Amino acid sequence: NNMDIRIALQQVLAAEAYAKQGKAGYLPTLNATASATHQELAKNSQFGSFFNGSIEQFELSGSLSWEADIWGKIRSNQRATNASYLRSVSAHQAVKTSLVAGIVTAYYQLLALDEQLEVTNQTIEARNKSVTTIQALKDAGQVTQVAVDQYVAQYNNALALKVDIEASIFKTENLLSILLGKSPQHFERGTLESQQLETDIKLGVPAVLLSNRPDVMAAEYQLIEAFELTNVARSNFYPSLSIGANGGFQSLELDKLFSVNSLFATLVGNLTQPIFNQRKIRTQYEVSQAQQEQALLNFKKTLLEAGSEVSNALYDYNAETEKFEYRLNEAEALRRAESNSEELLNYGYANYLDLLTARQNALNAELNMINNKLNQLLSIVNLYEALGGGWQ
Repeated sequence: NNMDIRIALQQVLAAEAYAKQGKAGYLPTLNATASATHQELAKNSQFGSFFNGSIEQFELSGSLSWEADIWGKIRSNQRATNASYLRSVSAHQAVKTSLVAGIVTAYYQLLALDEQLEVTNQTIEARNKSVTTIQALKDAGQVTQVAVDQYVAQYNNALALKVDIEASIFKTENLLSILLGKSPQHFERGTLESQQLETDIKLGVPAVLLSNRPDVMAAEYQLIEAFELTNVARSNFYPSLSIGANGGFQSLELDKLFSVNSLFATLVGNLTQPIFNQRKIRTQYEVSQAQQEQALLNFKKTLLEAGSEVSNALYDYNAETEKFEYRLNEAEALRRAESNSEELLNYGYANYLDLLTARQNALNAELNMINNKLNQLLSIVNLYEALGGGWQ
C-alpha cells in the first residue's frame, strides 16, 4: 500500500515498455495507407484542360522498411534499453529497502517512546508524593516554602515532559501509518526490552556484501546503458543499409481500384553515408563519451559511499553496545543516589536541593539509557539498509 512503492512500480512498467521496444528493433516497419484525393485544377492549365478541371484519385497501399544491423547499432540500443529497465527495477528495490528500514525505525521509536512514557509516569507519581511529603515537612518547620516551590516545579516539569512524549508518540504513529499506506491509527506493539538481536553480526567479503545493494546495482546498470549508448553513437559514423518496399492499388476511379491495372509496386535499397550534418553526429558521440565517464565515476562513488555506510553502521552498533553497559551502571548509581538522598533528607542529614538534583539526574539517566538502547537497534537497521536488505 505504500505510495512510494507504487510510484516506483509505475516507473518499472514504463522502463519495461521501452525495453520491449528495444527488442523490436530488429523487426521491419510496416504501414498501411488508404486515401481519397479530389483536386480542382485550373481549366486553362495543361492538366486542367486534359482532366476537365478536376481530378480524383483513390489509393490503398502498404509500405515496408527494414534496416540491416551491420554495425551493431540495434543490438547496442537493445542492450541499453534492457539495462535501463534493470536500473529501474533496482531503483524499485532500493525503495523497498528504504521502506523496510523506515517502518522498523518508526516501530523502534514507538517502543522507546513507550518506555520513556512509562518512566515519566513513574516519575510523576513519585514526585507527586514528594510534593505532599515536602509540604508536610514545611508545615513541621523543617524546610521553607522555597523547597516546596522547587518540588512543585520539578513535578510540573515531569508533567510537561509527559505531554511532549505523548505528542511524539502520536506523530510517530501517524508516520508509521503513512509508510504503511493506511489512515492514521493506533498500533499494538511490544516492548523495547523484548527486542533482542539473536544473530551475531559477521561481515564477509566487502564486494560480495555490497553487490546486494540496489543502488550499487542501479549504478552498474547505468554504466552499462551509457556504454551501449556510446556504441550506438559511434555506429552513426558508418554507412547504413536499409531496404524499402511500397505497393498497392491506385486508380482514378473507385470502381476500378482493385483492378489488375491498378496495381503498383516499388522496391528501394538505400546505402547512406553521413558526410556533413553540422557536426551533430560527432557532438552526440562526444556527449555519450562524457556521459559514460560520468556513469563510471558515479558507480565508483556509489561503491565508496556504500562501503562507508556499512563501516559506519557496524562501528555505531559496537559503540552503542559498549556504551549501553556504562549507561546502565550510570542509571543504577543515580537511582541509589536518589534513594539515599531521600532517606538522608528524611533524617535531616541532607537538604532538599541534594534530592532534587539526584532525582533529575536519575530521570535523565533513565531516558539516556532508553535512547542508547534505541540507537543500538537503529544501528542494526542502518546496517541492514547499508547491506541492501529487504528486497529479496
